[in-house]
Amino acid sequence: MKKFLLGVLMYVIFIILYFIQADFFSWFTIAGVSPNIFIIFILFLGLFTNNLFSILIALLTGITLDLVIGRTLGVTAFMFCLIAVIAGYFDKNFSKESKLTIMIMVMGMTVICEIANYMMNVFTLEIPFEFAGFAKILAIEVLYNAIVTLIFYKFLLKFGYKLEKQFKQKNILTRYF
Repeated sequence: MKKFLLGVLMYVIFIILYFIQADFFSWFTIAGVSPNIFIIFILFLGLFTNNLFSILIALLTGITLDLVIGRTLGVTAFMFCLIAVIAGYFDKNFSKESKLTIMIMVMGMTVICEIANYMMNVFTLEIPFEFAGFAKILAIEVLYNAIVTLIFYKFLLKFGYKLEKQFKQKNILTRYF
């Protein structure tokens, strides 16, 4: 029951993040580029919860985002699930204690997601490929995501360990006779 309520809470947090992304970060753009805080959110879930939970939340949030934005259904959901799976790998092989490690993870996931998203748009929408413009936007978004992660690192780590306690700690009840 606790995990279900945590899932509902994560979805509510996603809705709040959507409004922050749409309203707040539309005011604070760098050269017209805003950060993609959904990448940070899904990576955070993948690092601090189990794989099944993070993939499920990634799928739900991705489908919701596809429906709201009007993209091809499933594209964002696939990208978010990919982030969740890679974050599960990162959780097993890297430390979450280092700010630098987390920033590199966020920057790498931003690069992977944006390149994959751009390539899908190039092929499905048949838009012309413009390397210089895309590289400029990608560089700004990667740096912006890294800065947002650095600003909220302490909060993410503190909240993440509370989530990790619920999902990864083995609670064994022993009986003494």
